[in-house]
Amino acid sequence: MLSSSSKYGIRAVVYIASQPRNKGKIGIKKISKDLDLPTPFLAKILQLLARQKILSSSKGPHGGFSLLRDPKKISLLDIITTIDGSDVFDNCIIHNMPCRCVDETKLKCPIHDDYFKVRNKIIKLFTEKTIYSIVKSATKQEAFSI
Repeated sequence: MLSSSSKYGIRAVVYIASQPRNKGKIGIKKISKDLDLPTPFLAKILQLLARQKILSSSKGPHGGFSLLRDPKKISLLDIITTIDGSDVFDNCIIHNMPCRCVDETKLKCPIHDDYFKVRNKIIKLFTEKTIYSIVKSATKQEAFSI
């Protein structure tokens, strides 16, 4: 359901949040190596998160990435919508356009009622699950072996 970009973004933000704050910024090469993710692709994702004020980014020999916001206030939904937009939550699966099934007089797509329930549960999960809660409940090995 989630794109590779969103998965990589979530993994990277969790990784950054799990590092001691007194270490300062973490370089893209270290993040990429430790998570076994392609550096150029990951760099683009992290820059996008930095532009949306989720991460802080700086260049140079002591540059890298760090959290700009409190991890208790960064939800999975924040990361996913920053990277992929909200289409995955708004679009009809059958018609690949914004769901038009809200008007009861119109014909619903064949799986609207089932998908509507699941989609709302997923949105609730991604809204309530924060980076802090993930870091708190997972060990590094569990969090990054995915």
